[in-house]
Amino acid sequence: MRNLLVPVLAALILTSAPLRASDLADEIGGYLDFAGYVEGVIQPAQLTEDILPGVTFVDVRSADSFAADAIDGAINIEWREIVARADELPDTGLVVMYCDTAVLSSQAMLVARLMGHDNALVLQGGRAAFQP
Repeated sequence: MRNLLVPVLAALILTSAPLRASDLADEIGGYLDFAGYVEGVIQPAQLTEDILPGVTFVDVRSADSFAADAIDGAINIEWREIVARADELPDTGLVVMYCDTAVLSSQAMLVARLMGHDNALVLQGGRAAFQP
């Protein structure tokens, strides 16, 4: 019985990996089919005082950059940690991710959206563009 268990487990692992990759490819394809050129982007001017209380700002830069200059009330989740810390993102309200250039925050936003956080957006223009 023990000699049979290892090949069976190996076969299950090998056949399940492509399914997960296929599912991921389907999710990414679906997002790209749906997304327009400004999908997932919010302009600083759109962050008006009436919606700011419902916004969670997520600074995806390093802890040092966050400490040096962050939006008041923002949380710091470095872009590479989005998968591991996705449970820290709220399911309601807007989640506005930012960095210095919107490059890292765009990557973080896409990952967050693929993980089910449809409320994740990128701050157009990055940190320097938002002056409350």
